[in-house]
Amino acid sequence: MTKPANQSGDSAEDVKNSTLYKIRHSLAHVMAQAVCDMRPGSTRGFGPPVDNGFYYDFVLSEPLTPEDFKEIEKRMKRILKLGQVFEHEDLAIPDALKTLEDLGEAFKVAYAKELAEKNNYETLSFYKNGPFVDMCEGPHVEKTSKIPAGCFKIRSLAGAYWRGDEKNQMMTRVYAWAYETKDELDEEVRRWTEAQKRDHKKLGQSLDLFTIDPVVGKGLPLWLPKGTAIRDELEKLAQEEEFRGGYQRVATPHVTRDELYYQSGHLPYYADVMYPPMVVEETVDSDGGEQEQAVKETYRLKPMNCPHHHRIFAARKRSYRDLPLRLAEYGQVYRFEEHGALSGLLRVRGMCMNDAHIYCTEKDIESEFLEVMNLHDRYFKLLGIKDYSMRLSLWDPDDPKGKEKYVDDSAAWASTEDLVRRAMQKSGMDFTEVKGEAAFYGPKIDIQLRTVTGREETFSTNQLDFAIPRADRMNLVYTGADGADHHPYIIHRAPLGTHERFVAYLIEHFGGAFPTWLAPVQVRIIPIGEKFNDYAYKLETELRNALVRVEVDGSDDKVNRKIRNGATSKVPILLIVGEREQSDSTVTLRRYGEKDQPTMAFDQFKTELHAEISARTMRRQPGL
Repeated sequence: MTKPANQSGDSAEDVKNSTLYKIRHSLAHVMAQAVCDMRPGSTRGFGPPVDNGFYYDFVLSEPLTPEDFKEIEKRMKRILKLGQVFEHEDLAIPDALKTLEDLGEAFKVAYAKELAEKNNYETLSFYKNGPFVDMCEGPHVEKTSKIPAGCFKIRSLAGAYWRGDEKNQMMTRVYAWAYETKDELDEEVRRWTEAQKRDHKKLGQSLDLFTIDPVVGKGLPLWLPKGTAIRDELEKLAQEEEFRGGYQRVATPHVTRDELYYQSGHLPYYADVMYPPMVVEETVDSDGGEQEQAVKETYRLKPMNCPHHHRIFAARKRSYRDLPLRLAEYGQVYRFEEHGALSGLLRVRGMCMNDAHIYCTEKDIESEFLEVMNLHDRYFKLLGIKDYSMRLSLWDPDDPKGKEKYVDDSAAWASTEDLVRRAMQKSGMDFTEVKGEAAFYGPKIDIQLRTVTGREETFSTNQLDFAIPRADRMNLVYTGADGADHHPYIIHRAPLGTHERFVAYLIEHFGGAFPTWLAPVQVRIIPIGEKFNDYAYKLETELRNALVRVEVDGSDDKVNRKIRNGATSKVPILLIVGEREQSDSTVTLRRYGEKDQPTMAFDQFKTELHAEISARTMRRQPGL
């Protein structure tokens, strides 16, 4: 089923005119007024509404801390009581610039000049409430007293570059929640507080999953042994599913000559997110082979796997009988994301992608695309993922920069978009359609997952490529049944996205308490006294020989402390062993999040554990 891009059915204009939008936008001005009263001489940036409230950016004359939040809220509530009226005025450009200059708003003076020059504006919109004046489109509530005093709360501080460009000055961003009622606000605060306990950056550190070392470099995570175990399990899952689906695994290098990316068309489209080129001097044979000469070659760190897979396709003569050809790789890629965008594992500069490329004929597109979507569905059901949405990202023929962003072939866009749309409709999965978000070479399905903090991120994609195989790009061909050469279509797919982003999501999704098959340590054995250590280590050896990730807590801690440590580490299964267990060859079982503590024969436990891991069983709801 196709849904409109806004799930509620409201247009962007409807949203802007909603009561909640006006409350949030008005509170942004109220907060800016309060902060500037507290920190005279501060300079303002922007202050828009966002999904759960609003924020405002400042260059502060004196820093703020979380201890200042109550004072800011107190001053804001005082402003609400004053009933300041929001007055709108359109100022001619010279008057607008003078007003901003008089206010000392150097950032907005530069921005106003840019707006006027680029858009030929004759006026700019301003709003005034009490002594506070801001360049702003609105809309706002009628007056501050219309805003309930208990509907907002300051949330946090963050750094933000002016206009999101890391070359610009760093500002202080003050975030706040805002809802129409106090009950809605309280529920959001409760949910957010719980979400912080699941934050993948905090859990990743406390559970020893990964680290980001400044000596190695920003955005380049180091996977610790326990985090690597999770990666390995996900890759094993993908390998099994892809093997059943007829995929063939390949491996490609981390660097390549940049000529490859000119052939594919990724340069210059992706130049901004690539690491700088590496120019090296190489010795090659001259034409006659008698003399050597030095030439300069330019190499790039691999930002995507697809051009390498295309060269594998081109390495052999292909026939229509070889298609669909499905090439898969968990391939390491590097993208130089802006510093301000980096965030734990969610935004990184080095990532390992669950990539595959399906080379097929036009008649195979629908069935192949549909099977990839079914693969997504199987993964999500296995992992208990329910809070996601799918977006059909289309080209925008009306975009003035369309020829720079997309391959210029309206007929191909129309036909491939229709093929993807039909496949999605046949899948029965809900999706929205969004113009202007397609890849430069074709339409795609973006799978959006919502993190525990409420932020929506693209975690995986399924893309249809009609352009790169053509003669003016990589000239990929196969011999058809008619004996002539044809260009294949390519489906680019990554159902599990990258290890980095997907593991970040799973850490928060499970609250660090992974199901047994995915847990870094699946079993921890706890002897209740030193004299039972030998029995514990004997069981460890048997489980390790059965490929179970197991460890023994042989510390001098008391049993209750060992059990608490196991719970804190979120180990799914603790085995308690003492006199009775050793005599009877049994174990007493404690599962994370379960009250029952059965005692059973060790051989029975091992058999049941093997079945549980093999079936990738989910024994509990995520996050318990």
